[in-house]
Amino acid sequence: MLFIVGALLGPVVAQPATATAARIVRIDDVSPTRSEVYIDSPAMGRTIQVDVLHPAGGGGRPSYYLLDGLDPGVGQSTWLNATDAEPFFAGKNLNVVLPVGGQAGYYTDWQQDDPHFGRYKWETFLTRELPPIIDAEFDGNGVNAIGGLSMGGNAAFILAARNPELYRAVAGYSACPDTGLATGAVMFSIANRGGNPGNMWGPPGSRAWAEHDPSLLADRLRGKTIYLSTGTGVPGPHEAEIKPQLAENIILGGPVEVGINTCTVAFDQRLRSLGIPARIEYSPTGTHSWSYWQDKLHASWPTIGPAIGA
Repeated sequence: MLFIVGALLGPVVAQPATATAARIVRIDDVSPTRSEVYIDSPAMGRTIQVDVLHPAGGGGRPSYYLLDGLDPGVGQSTWLNATDAEPFFAGKNLNVVLPVGGQAGYYTDWQQDDPHFGRYKWETFLTRELPPIIDAEFDGNGVNAIGGLSMGGNAAFILAARNPELYRAVAGYSACPDTGLATGAVMFSIANRGGNPGNMWGPPGSRAWAEHDPSLLADRLRGKTIYLSTGTGVPGPHEAEIKPQLAENIILGGPVEVGINTCTVAFDQRLRSLGIPARIEYSPTGTHSWSYWQDKLHASWPTIGPAIGA
């Protein structure tokens, strides 16, 4: 059935450029290698903050767009305060682009404005409005990768499959790129945070849901460097650490990672059936939590970095 539906979809039409170009409102330099960029987005109808890690000097370099999870940070990307991403990327010749916001939005263009979330046109912002600004302001050379954790990882695969010309590599940390398999979880995650899931892609089973399913669009990932990681939900080394999130990581993060593992296996099998190579890391333990995503950010870099020349 997957092959039949995938064939019927035809090409995914790229989003048209907005009539008015996005523009920088201001840039706050936190340090010589970290900037907060505020961008007026015509698509979103508001100003969007994007954190950028970058070398101190000039010279062309690739960009790694790194997306947050269901509950993104306020005022800064959670990658910056929950992991060592900033020191890890220090000294590397690339831009790390970290959008701020987008709770439960799957970084996609919603069909309808939502009473709770407002206007979500994240795909247009991330794939049309933002890259020219990053390339112009931070010496991007047009070579890009995209990755993310959990919801952001799902979105990374959605955006890469729908915009294959834009990315050379894609990574997901505890992500479920099989939208069909994750339909119930996706709808619950949006409703649980006050949004109306029907405002995103309409009713489940509609053409729009199929057009945002990387499993159905998997052939469009052919030729890209692909990285995925998953735990099993079994408490691992980071559950031996004393920290405030420990109970949450075990009680909630354990079962969630079980589902992620099942989805990763299904997506792995889909890629194998198409003869598409991928680096997929199955860990025998690990919950759905930041300590493991930091570990996998490090583990993924020997795969993602060379793919973009970083």
